[in-house]
Amino acid sequence: MEHIGLFGGTFNPIHVGHIRAIQEVQKRYALDKFYIIPAALPPHKEPGDVVDAKWRLEMIRLSVSEYPELLKSVIISDVELKRSGPSYSIDTVNHFKSVLPDYSRLYFILGIDAFLEIDTWKSFSELFYLTSFIVMTRPKGINIDGALKWKVLEDYIKGKISDTYKFSISRSCFVHHEKQKIFFVDIDSLDISSTQIRNLIKKGRPIKLFVPKKVEDFIINKGLYI
Repeated sequence: MEHIGLFGGTFNPIHVGHIRAIQEVQKRYALDKFYIIPAALPPHKEPGDVVDAKWRLEMIRLSVSEYPELLKSVIISDVELKRSGPSYSIDTVNHFKSVLPDYSRLYFILGIDAFLEIDTWKSFSELFYLTSFIVMTRPKGINIDGALKWKVLEDYIKGKISDTYKFSISRSCFVHHEKQKIFFVDIDSLDISSTQIRNLIKKGRPIKLFVPKKVEDFIINKGLYI
């Protein structure tokens, strides 16, 4: 069986928080392949601040090139760029289900903020039959402490996804008799955001602490986000 990670997003721009997340998820779950999938037309984003998909794709390529250990398993996919219309996750997951071998097990990777809006996504309920989830959380929770964080997450899962999901201590995930598993993993660097980086650029402030060097050079040379 192959374990396949699907990490989608706008990546506007990709930053060291994204890279750290990839590294930590890889270390924790030992995925055989890890697809990074930039959205062409993200349905939950205002289009004005999103630069052309080809530039975002190139920044991802530049980022990964600076981390040789990622080259062994990371694959940069332009599947959403080739598809017309909004980049819906259900379409992307169905694509990978159709092209990957039947023995592949999918893990859809996303941050806690996105997960807590998943009930607004197109055909979101169907997603939980097709793929497991790895939800990246902040160690200190959603601006709340650990115990309350888990109460918020459990209430959301039971209220919006299925009330028969239950947390399994032995498996360290939420399990369901029909739907796929939901895992949670703490990622220290999630407090970095693309919005912060774009705001720094607009103010003429340096971003070298937040993006790989090749990405910083690319942004400057192309005059992005100014």
